[in-house]
Amino acid sequence: MRIIGGQRRGLKLADVGTGDAAAHLRPTSDRVREAIFNLLMNGPYGNPVQDARVLDLFAGTGALGLEALSRGAARVAFVDDGTTARALLRQNIEKMQAMGATDVWRRDATRMGPNRGPNYNLVFLDPPYGKGLGERALTSLAEGGWLAPGALIVWEENTSPVPPEGFIQRDQRRYGETLITILEAAA
Repeated sequence: MRIIGGQRRGLKLADVGTGDAAAHLRPTSDRVREAIFNLLMNGPYGNPVQDARVLDLFAGTGALGLEALSRGAARVAFVDDGTTARALLRQNIEKMQAMGATDVWRRDATRMGPNRGPNYNLVFLDPPYGKGLGERALTSLAEGGWLAPGALIVWEENTSPVPPEGFIQRDQRRYGETLITILEAAA
């Protein structure tokens, strides 16, 4: 795994091999990450990454959020309740030298609670596949006031997810077994 573009392009991230099934680590491949960022930055969304406040849920190694930082995001909050994932995430933040622009929260992404800070305008959502956790996480974000009006959500699953009320599907693309859905939070 490496950073695909931006200021830290080519930086090698901590190696997790094929992932850690017990910890539900399934890193987004370089190819899929590149496709996601090409779609975000060259699609009909303007450049939602530049100066964005990013929330990376089920962060795992943090590759999606760190890629956003490399491409100009202002700040990234990583959320994962797994010990293995947070250890890898901290290693990757150090490799990126991004300690001042990141937060790492040990929290269940499906129970975020109320937001006590500024809203987020870009969310990466990469839950363990097929468990309905993405839907629950989005509901939690909406109820807790985490999202700015018009926030974009990039949701990675293996089947077509059903977004909860208050989210509009903007795009959907398949890359092998991975299905990327882009949603927009209703204003």
